[in-house]
Amino acid sequence: MSERKKTPQERYAAKNKKQFKIDCIITTEQDIIKKLESVPNKAGYIKALIRADIAAHHDD
Repeated sequence: MSERKKTPQERYAAKNKKQFKIDCIITTEQDIIKKLESVPNKAGYIKALIRADIAAHHDD
């Protein structure tokens, strides 16, 4: 049986994307969960925080 041919989007993703996953514990990290649920673009929010941290520590 042959495998399904990948779409151009799947080929691009396999070559150019990296995905990270975090687990949040409902009972102890509710503050983080509430904040992420309140922002419309979770990935953009997290990336902005990381970039701000990089900029703040760039001279270190």
